Amino acid sequence: MAGDGAVLGRCFINVTEAIQTIEDFQHFTEEEILKDLNNLIRIQELSSQIVQDLVQSRWYMAGALVAVVVVCFLYILVLRWVVTPVVWASIVGLLALLGFSCYLCYKQYVYFRDNSAGLYQTSYSLKGAAQSMFSKHQTWLALLIIIAIILVILTLMVIFLRSRITIAIALIREGSKAVIDIKSTVFFPIFPWVIQCFVIAYGVIVLMYLLSIGEPAFRVVDLKNDPSCDCGGFYEDQQSCDPVTFLTKCRNTNASSLVSTCAQASCHFSGLDSPHSVVYMHLANLLGFFWTMFFISGVADMMLASAFSTWYWTFDKRNLPFWTLTTGISRVLCYHLGTVAFGALIIAIVRVIRVILEYIDHKLKKFDNPFTRCIMCCCKCFFWCLESFLKFINKNAYIMCAVHGKNFCSSARDAFSLLMRNIIRVVVLDKVTDFIFFLSKLLLSIGVGFAVYYLLEWNFVYEVTQGGRLHYNYVPAVVLSVATYLISTIFFNVYAMAVDTLFLCFLEDCERNDGSPDKKYFMSKNLMRILGKRNKKE
Repeated sequence: MAGDGAVLGRCFINVTEAIQTIEDFQHFTEEEILKDLNNLIRIQELSSQIVQDLVQSRWYMAGALVAVVVVCFLYILVLRWVVTPVVWASIVGLLALLGFSCYLCYKQYVYFRDNSAGLYQTSYSLKGAAQSMFSKHQTWLALLIIIAIILVILTLMVIFLRSRITIAIALIREGSKAVIDIKSTVFFPIFPWVIQCFVIAYGVIVLMYLLSIGEPAFRVVDLKNDPSCDCGGFYEDQQSCDPVTFLTKCRNTNASSLVSTCAQASCHFSGLDSPHSVVYMHLANLLGFFWTMFFISGVADMMLASAFSTWYWTFDKRNLPFWTLTTGISRVLCYHLGTVAFGALIIAIVRVIRVILEYIDHKLKKFDNPFTRCIMCCCKCFFWCLESFLKFINKNAYIMCAVHGKNFCSSARDAFSLLMRNIIRVVVLDKVTDFIFFLSKLLLSIGVGFAVYYLLEWNFVYEVTQGGRLHYNYVPAVVLSVATYLISTIFFNVYAMAVDTLFLCFLEDCERNDGSPDKKYFMSKNLMRILGKRNKKE
C-alpha cells in the first residue's frame, strides 16, 4: 500500500493516504465497479490462457527455433543466386508503390476540389484536426507534389546509379560465397552474444549494489496536520527522525492509552543517504559497461573481418585454409586487442555523454521552455550523429587493421581516405545492402509467423502429437516471429560484415592492381566483367 514504511521489521500503514484511497473509492458507482472488476477478470483470464498456450507449445517452439536457424542458413545460401531479382524487384516495387500513391493523392485532390462547396459544411462535424486537415484539397495537393518529387529523384538515382547498384549486387553475391566457404562464421556470433549477456547481468548486479549503498533516511510526515500528536517539541525544527525515537517521544493525546501512536503523523522512510562518491561509481560502472559491450562486438567484428579478408586476398579460393576463422581469432587476440579497446573506449565515452544528456533532460522537465528544449535537442542530435559516425569509422578501421595490421589511428585514416575517394559507391552499397537485409529479415520473420499460425490450425498436427488445441494460435506465431527476426539479425550481421570487408578489399584491389601479371586482380570474374577489367596473361 502507498505510504507504508518498515520500522523494527514491521509494516506501518500511512493512515492519511489509506483514508484518502477509501474516500476516492466511494465516489465510484456500482456499475463502474462491476465493469472494472469484469475487465480485470477478463485480463486475468486472457493472461492465464496465453501463459498456458506458451507452456503447452514450448516443444513446438523449441523445434521451430531449430528450424529457423536452418532456414536462415539456407536463405543465405539461396540468396547467392536470387539476389539480383530480389534487389531489382524491390526497387521496381518501391517506385510502383510511390507511383500508385501519386495516383491516389491526385484522385483525392480532384474529389475534394470539386466538392469544396460541401467541404466546409461537413468539416465541422469531423472529429480531430487530422481529419479536418485531410478533408482539404490543398493537403492532398501538397502530398502529391512531395511524393512526386521523391519519385522523380529516386527514379533518376536508379537510372544514373544502375551500374553502382550492379556492383553492389555482385559484392553481396561475393559476400554470400565467402560466408558459405567459411561456414563456421555463421554460428560464430553466438559466442560473443552469450558473453554480452553475462556482461549485462553483471552490470545490473553492480548497479543494484550501488543503489543499496547508504544509510536509511527517515522524515516526519503529517506532524502539523495531526494536532492530537504530541512529540514534546522534539521534531518542530527538524524533519529527519528515527523510528524508535519517534515511537518513544510522540504520543496521541486524545487516546485513552498513553502508549498509543499518533493517528496521522509518522516517521516515514524517505530513501538512502548515499555518499557523493556513489555518483562517480555509477559513472564508472556505466562507462565500464558500455566499454565492455563495444569491446566484445569490436573483437567479434575484427575476427570476422580477418577471416573474410583472408578469403578475398586468396587468389585461388580452392586453396583457402581450413582454419581461416581460427587463424583470424588467434591473430586478433595476439596483436589487435589494444586497437579494439581504444576504438571501443571512444564510442563508450560518447554513449555515456548521451546518457548524461538524457538524465539532464529528464531533470529539466520542470524548467521546460522552448530555449532549453532547443538546446537539449541540438546536443542530443549532435552526439547521436557523432556516435553513428564513430561507429562507421571504427568498423572500417577494424577491417583495415585486420587487412594490414596497422594501429587504430592509421587504419582509421586509411579507411576514411579510401571510402571518401569512392563515396558514391559507398552510399549506394550501404543503402542497397541495408535494404536487402531488412527485406530478408522481414520476409523470414513474417513467413515463419504465418507458417506457424496455419500449421497450428491444421488438425493433422494435433492427431500426430496427441496434444490439445491452443486458445490463441497467434501467440506462439508472434513469439516465433520476433525470435526469427532476432536470429536472422545475428546471421545477417555476419553477412553485412562480409560485404563491408569485401567492399574495402575490392576498393583497394582496384587501386593497388592493374591486371598485369605482376599485379593481378583478386576480385571475382563477375566483378571484373561488370567493371570491364581483366587479368592479362603472361
